[in-house]
Amino acid sequence: MQNLMPEPPATLLPAHDEADAALAAAETDGGDEALAEVAARYPTYSAAWGALAARALAAGQAVQAYAYARTGYHRGLDQLRRNGWKGHGPVPWSHEPNQGFLRCLYVLSRAADEIGEADEAARCAQFLRDCDPAAADALSSN
Repeated sequence: MQNLMPEPPATLLPAHDEADAALAAAETDGGDEALAEVAARYPTYSAAWGALAARALAAGQAVQAYAYARTGYHRGLDQLRRNGWKGHGPVPWSHEPNQGFLRCLYVLSRAADEIGEADEAARCAQFLRDCDPAAADALSSN
């Protein structure tokens, strides 16, 4: 069945050039401590939390990954709402400033699964696909 109601417009988060530069430097020059410094300096910047979460998950630290990802997810929801998102509608992966939030949502789903929180894992995975199926595809292929 085709939905005849118009879809809400895509939500595009604003760029944060200073935080982007700090994150890029931390990812190339430093480890977890450098990433944590970026998250502390820019606590509303989901990309820093997503980087911390992904690194923790890769290191087998599912609880830490869950905590980092949940923080970035909630900070991202705040930003989405401030930028017109009403709780549904596209959040395109192709718009780079959205990628931090979407990465947090992806890692939150994976970390929830690893700690045995299956309902949360499924909910987050579905939310990611609802935001943009391309995000789920891009993140799961990494």
